Amino acid sequence: MRQPNRRAFLSGVAASLVSLPPAAPGRAASPMGPRIIEARPGKATIGAGETDILGFDGVTPGPVLRYKQGQELSVRLVNKLDIPASIHWHGLRGENAMDGVAPLTQSAVAPGASFDYRRKLAEPGLFCYRPSVYGKTPELMGRGLKGLLIVDEPDPLPADHDLLLVLDDWRLAQDKIDGAFDDAAEARGAGRIGPLLAVNGKAAPARREFQANSRVRLRLANLANARIMILTFDGVQPFVVAIDSQPCDAFEPVRRSIPVAPGARFELIFDMPATEGSKARLFLRGADGAENDLLVATAQGAKAEKRGLIYSLPQNPALPPEIKLNNARKVDLVVEPGPAGGPGWTINGAATKAYDGPPLFSVKQGTPVTLGYVNKAKVPLAMHVHGHAMRLLHDLDDGWEPYWRNGVIIPAGRTKHVSFVANSPGKWAIHDDILEHEAGGVATWFDVA
Repeated sequence: MRQPNRRAFLSGVAASLVSLPPAAPGRAASPMGPRIIEARPGKATIGAGETDILGFDGVTPGPVLRYKQGQELSVRLVNKLDIPASIHWHGLRGENAMDGVAPLTQSAVAPGASFDYRRKLAEPGLFCYRPSVYGKTPELMGRGLKGLLIVDEPDPLPADHDLLLVLDDWRLAQDKIDGAFDDAAEARGAGRIGPLLAVNGKAAPARREFQANSRVRLRLANLANARIMILTFDGVQPFVVAIDSQPCDAFEPVRRSIPVAPGARFELIFDMPATEGSKARLFLRGADGAENDLLVATAQGAKAEKRGLIYSLPQNPALPPEIKLNNARKVDLVVEPGPAGGPGWTINGAATKAYDGPPLFSVKQGTPVTLGYVNKAKVPLAMHVHGHAMRLLHDLDDGWEPYWRNGVIIPAGRTKHVSFVANSPGKWAIHDDILEHEAGGVATWFDVA
């Protein structure tokens, strides 16, 4: 393990933070059978009173699924909703048949039906699980169908506390979910953003007490439909140790702030203040400059023994140390809103048929790929490639940022390039993680043979 590298958080970085309450008990079948997870209606106290929601096992966020690296995930989704569903294992690489994207990799699970997901958990990290049913995903997730998957490394980093935070927002009116999920203006704009911020399914902020000087491992995920969150730490010195499930050399983000797109996950390490009563805060800065607390952790009790250096997790040996950009298949995606009254979005000047249409490109297994995202909209995009880990390329040269990503934020009117090695056979989705954009047509796929 390496000593921390306090490298600045370079331009273009997108991050994500998560924290969850104790896992709800999952219902397992026999020791030889899959774990049963039901997608069904439930109730949650998000605001002042109870709200009707949709949830895995009837709760939001759903039960935390936790495994050790090398174990097998075996889950049976039972759909007790009146609309089709699926489970997409957001961030897991490979195993295309189990990716859970309907209609690309499977048919949607009809009401009353079930589907078995079974896959090897070869890599550790923080992942999420959620539905991916084209055209229905915004409503399914917006009503609460989402959860976390943790795959623990064999030798966890030394820490006194393991804190999980799921960040979300809600639009409620008298404790009922407000508004339709097919608003054309939202689909062509910033997406569905709710004013009520939530952490682990409760109105923010989450409040915790930890021993003074104790070390906290914080795992964050942004599971909101559309909100890109600029998160800032106050009162502590955080170090990022993993982004989008992949370890990186530990570094302190610039101004202790990270931009967090929907679907992004971050893992950080920090030490609580040494003085009893001092607070560690994580807050979201609003457009008006207001600080909205998401986490307030208070130092309590006698000081814990200082742990010393913060170390990095081992790098993933399955990812290449470099990508041969000269040999890469280069593909551009020019994304812009369609004409008024027409399709919501176009890619390369044409309305897409999303996952029912032809592939954007096809490559042989092992081919390096460079994607150029050209955003011609007045709002940001959060582009995500399924089944692979990407490098965000520098804007002005052939270098890349020193961490791997599942998705990247494309500011309004800007272009970003990413590169990856297409090493997993199958049909893989490319889409905007702002879910209303995806449903409006910012969705396509590529084939690896």
